[in-house]
Amino acid sequence: MNTGRIATLFPFSDRSRALQAAVARFVAERIVPAEAAFHAHAADPAVRWTIPPLLESLKAEAKAQGLWNLFLPDPTHGAGLSNLDYAPIAELTGRSLFAPEIFNCSAPDTGNMEVLLHFATPEQRAPWLPRLLAGEIRSAFAMTEPDVASSDATNIALPIVRDGDEFVINGRKWWTTGGGDPRCELLIVMGVTDPDGPAHRRQSMVLVPMATPGVRVVRPLTVFGYDDAPNGHVEIEFTDVRVPVANLLRDSGSGFEIAQARLGPGRIHHCMRLIGLAQRALEAIVERARTREAFGRPLGGHGMAQEAIARSRCEIEQARLLTLQAAAALDAHGNKGAKDLIGMIKIVAPRMACDVIDRAMQIHGGGGLSQDHFLAQAYAGARSLRLADGPDEVHLAALARSMLKG
Repeated sequence: MNTGRIATLFPFSDRSRALQAAVARFVAERIVPAEAAFHAHAADPAVRWTIPPLLESLKAEAKAQGLWNLFLPDPTHGAGLSNLDYAPIAELTGRSLFAPEIFNCSAPDTGNMEVLLHFATPEQRAPWLPRLLAGEIRSAFAMTEPDVASSDATNIALPIVRDGDEFVINGRKWWTTGGGDPRCELLIVMGVTDPDGPAHRRQSMVLVPMATPGVRVVRPLTVFGYDDAPNGHVEIEFTDVRVPVANLLRDSGSGFEIAQARLGPGRIHHCMRLIGLAQRALEAIVERARTREAFGRPLGGHGMAQEAIARSRCEIEQARLLTLQAAAALDAHGNKGAKDLIGMIKIVAPRMACDVIDRAMQIHGGGGLSQDHFLAQAYAGARSLRLADGPDEVHLAALARSMLKG
């Protein structure tokens, strides 16, 4: 990222610029060189669903350097950065699939910590938020269901039924990211508490400890064969799960509202991380084009490689500027005022990242499909984010409706 040129359009604070430089160094010098060790750990069937010791040591290093909880704008618990100030830092963490967790800035924990901070009572926060902020435990967000089109949140059907001083939960969730992590101790579960209420007031969110009887991880799900151990994306079954009514977040019927508040900043984080991943893929294209020969000359001498490089740079720059604009609008106008721009980046950034990474795989030939490069797993992650936090079609329709209303 050309920070000088970008800074003339979006003036980052001095603190943000200093953190950008520190995070860039840490990612390049400490995290990217460790990726081979992380992959080797995940390839060993005996330990792949355990936490690599190297990951915890890098987390300790990042924490000691003050590169910790940078996503959280609350100055008491986080770095106190605006969304705009944090956006380029999120881009840098996106360069490696392992970096966000090492800085304690990974989804779904980021969104869950914000939910606990803004919507939970002090008693609800106490067992969970301090340990999440310290990176000692993980959490998961259980919203999507296998039997309904969950892109329409009003379809969420998991019943959360009150029985005296307890809620009883029965049903299934899937694509619960992080639910396979052995450190995952908390689920935030969205379900129906008032089936006869207005469409957007039927759902609520409750805190469900993973150790609660009746909570069972059915299976890890794969994205093009990747199960993303040890965190995973899992299907979870709830069988007569009982939690205290005191575990209800905010009030009955506020689930949709909490979900929307949770997803606003999270979508910007996702998009900036995708831009970082695409930027790294472009750098891989350029390096390959300079050093690989085909048909008597370097790949960079062929028009197809030149087009891949030029198109990719244009698309990355466009997505970056749009996402920074969305971050600035979120700071200035809140979720509601920035909703169109947030929808636009959710349409643009995942598609852009998929296109750039696909070109990088093409330039790398058979190797680009293999575990010898980061590209295949990067593509799987980028493709999944065209669905996560709402598929393209939902954001396209919402944006068009907003424009038609004037």
